Amino acid sequence: MRASGRVTIGDVARTAGVSVATVSKVINDRYGVAPETSARVHEVIADLGYESSIVARSLRSRRTNVIGILVAEFEPFSTELLKGISEAVEDTGYELLAYSGGLRRDDRVGWEQRYLSRLAGTLIDGAILVTPTVVAPSGTVPVVAVDPHRGPSGAPTVDSDNLAGARAATEHLLALGHRRIGFLGGRPDLESARLREQGYREALEDAGIAVDPALMRVGGYRPDLADSPAHELLSLPDRPTAVFAANDLSAIRTMEVATELGLRVPDDVSVVGFDNVPESVLASPPLTTVSQPIHEMGAAALRMVVDLLEGRPRDAHLRLPTDLVVRASTRAL
Repeated sequence: MRASGRVTIGDVARTAGVSVATVSKVINDRYGVAPETSARVHEVIADLGYESSIVARSLRSRRTNVIGILVAEFEPFSTELLKGISEAVEDTGYELLAYSGGLRRDDRVGWEQRYLSRLAGTLIDGAILVTPTVVAPSGTVPVVAVDPHRGPSGAPTVDSDNLAGARAATEHLLALGHRRIGFLGGRPDLESARLREQGYREALEDAGIAVDPALMRVGGYRPDLADSPAHELLSLPDRPTAVFAANDLSAIRTMEVATELGLRVPDDVSVVGFDNVPESVLASPPLTTVSQPIHEMGAAALRMVVDLLEGRPRDAHLRLPTDLVVRASTRAL
């Protein structure tokens, strides 16, 4: 008969007709339990669905075999990373704990240090930080940072080639004949946003086109923040014929704004994004974008933190390539 609610070690002991100490020995593979008794306890554990708590596990062995995935918020980029991480964790012997603390807007800087202090040592053995604001070794558990705000420094990091990707996006629009190319940038405090703007600037300069500040706005990587600057760009008297938005969500919002203003994508304005999240192919029209290998970034971060936990040497930084994916949101001028 199954116990109601959370199954405890006492429930297992009563059902198996043994002491709690005996159950504890079986769970921790200690000597002193007859094979028949051990088999009976394991049978009851399976029948009742008993799981020892992570905290109890850590107190016994000083290890939880859990890797924490710490994010400021769950959004398309971090969600895609989680898919890659979860695929890579199979057969490693580790489990995953995804954690976000529900931050307020004024509570975002330094979030990773607060999260680590809550989880490290008792709930997780190591951590993957997704776009952390500060990349400093925690001193308590191995940490790998994915796409950190300030770029590679401190802890081991994984990112993609933002500069080359932004150049490819801008060069694609230039090859289509566009010369007035608007730029909707990301958050100014992020290294990825800085590199994507740099790639945009370099591509224009290499084509002999002066960068026009009037065609540049900050979109903040969020649809709500991209709304007003997208309206501004597409309402200019001499509006851009194309817009490169620094992430897909901003690009999709730009296409929606274009429709609201009576413009057709790509007939009246071409739009390119960055990331290649699932929403990009579902957009109307499907979005031309720069593909980050987001799943592979997550998998690489997982492998890196496992290597750190197992004492295997790793390079301190891994940068993965980006690729342009051409869909229906761009056309020749």
